[in-house]
Amino acid sequence: MASKREQILTKIVSNLAGTTGVGDRIYRNRIEPMTREESPSLVVEFLTDDPTTNSATYQKLDWKLRVRVVVIVRSSTPDTTGDATVESLHTKMVSDPTLGGLSIDVRPSTVSFDVFEADQPAGVITCDYEVDYRSSYNDLST
Repeated sequence: MASKREQILTKIVSNLAGTTGVGDRIYRNRIEPMTREESPSLVVEFLTDDPTTNSATYQKLDWKLRVRVVVIVRSSTPDTTGDATVESLHTKMVSDPTLGGLSIDVRPSTVSFDVFEADQPAGVITCDYEVDYRSSYNDLST
């Protein structure tokens, strides 16, 4: 069975289906460059996953998972063009804070923006979220 972290990331990808403008262009850990036709698109990845021992019972770990959802857009005004996608993904991220029972809470963290020269200007909007969840001390899948 997959770790609880991977189960959470899979659920986030599933929950992001139907995000404004992206269609089925939602990826996990994509490293290939995006073509103009693949824009806008989303990439879901995790940044950190920090455990603490649950003091109520030493059989559990409380985790703070930092997740990044990257919005990639092509436009002469990429921050404006990407805004509807960011708004839609945010609503999807916080509408189910338990992620179908896998987590305790989902909170927005940091949003940042970068623009890159390409055949058409490309914007990368990173939306970070913190996901609290709990696992067994000796089994990361439960």
